[in-house]
Amino acid sequence: MALIDGLADDNKRQTLVADLTNLLDTQVSSIGGVSGMAIKAGYAAIKGISPKYCAGAIERLLPESFATLEPIWEEGLNTGDAVGYLSQNRSRTADLLLSITDIRIQKSSNSTIKGVYNKLRSSVKKHVEEAVPGLAQVIDKYTKN
Repeated sequence: MALIDGLADDNKRQTLVADLTNLLDTQVSSIGGVSGMAIKAGYAAIKGISPKYCAGAIERLLPESFATLEPIWEEGLNTGDAVGYLSQNRSRTADLLLSITDIRIQKSSNSTIKGVYNKLRSSVKKHVEEAVPGLAQVIDKYTKN
């Protein structure tokens, strides 16, 4: 089964979106330092515009994200430990995910969202890398249900 195949099931997709939104909330809240303050402020600004924006964005990005992650997930399955494989290949996984958001954000008509993203983009990769083990666990849970 391809990662994207399960998205046709509305209950499964909604549970996945909720799990990924919780992962995002947890990751953002755990970021410290000056860059963490900036990211938290940007995240709060986005949620202030629309409390469900992040969950909606996650849902909109899932098909592209899963299509992009499918090859690396398959490589991981072939090793016998897809979660560990993605975790060991955090940089590559982060680059794949950020390539999607980079393209999508440039097409956005929301100048506030674009501005926040562009200001934070240079510091985001390390945070995405830190989230990869949690993401891999969520994907693993999703593929087993």
